[in-house]
Amino acid sequence: MSTAADDPALAPHLPATLRLGPVHLTVSHLDGSIAFYERALGLQLHDRDGEVATMGAGGEDLLVLFEEAGAAPGGRHAGLFHFALLFATRKELARAVLRLASTQTRIEGASDHGVSEAIYLRDPDDNGIELYADRPRSEWPAASIAGERIEMYTIALDMKGLMREVESEEPREHAARGLVMGHVHLHVGNIERGLGFYRDVLGFEVMASLPSASFVAAGGYHHHLGFNVWLGTDVKPLPPKTAGLRQWTVLLSSRDEVAAVRARVDAAALPAHNHDSGFLVRDPWQTAVVFGVG
Repeated sequence: MSTAADDPALAPHLPATLRLGPVHLTVSHLDGSIAFYERALGLQLHDRDGEVATMGAGGEDLLVLFEEAGAAPGGRHAGLFHFALLFATRKELARAVLRLASTQTRIEGASDHGVSEAIYLRDPDDNGIELYADRPRSEWPAASIAGERIEMYTIALDMKGLMREVESEEPREHAARGLVMGHVHLHVGNIERGLGFYRDVLGFEVMASLPSASFVAAGGYHHHLGFNVWLGTDVKPLPPKTAGLRQWTVLLSSRDEVAAVRARVDAAALPAHNHDSGFLVRDPWQTAVVFGVG
């Protein structure tokens, strides 16, 4: 008998209109984190209520920061590998790099993935960050492996070519309002168990994969979510009083769409909790994802 793992046509699918909402992070020093995200990334403080702050580019919230004084760095645990902020254009990504250079912010890497160009860095609590811009879908490399939709690779980014986009500009203080949360990438302990949850229950479609990582999405996007076992297959959930990911957010167009996902979660006998306009559920490593309307 065929299963969703054998035949993608049998798998549930999330709506093509899916988009990501804010990522919620635990940080050890809220003032320092706000200063970093303002200075290095050009984000703006949207609101602050005591030990909680929301930040973005003047539109929707992108980050929600929760202070837990004395929180330890994430270390070798399940949870966040990085969250990825998607710029509307290549020029806006170049402006982000110009801002990083002007603020002397250290970057960890710069890669061309075929589908996108990306810069990698970390915040003061060692939370991973990707800044990227997509290439047009018509230019995405076709998959060379059966069962996959696209090919993603990693080669050195043409940084000189990128920076020619802004060679006559001065650094800008703020990121443009078109900035959105593009994808989230997680550490997990087992790829097949990850697929069992994110593909077979929630309904993400596999777009590309490696033996040690999988990239899944809705609507043919290259990935809304990546997950890997690069920290090993014995990773445990993020301990209390540790900086890192509290939850990430998936936004659907209607309550009916959210209810359809909730029904699959309930049918799989997974604990779920009502949360604002939707619900919260945790993956096998206790990483929380919220489904809501937006």
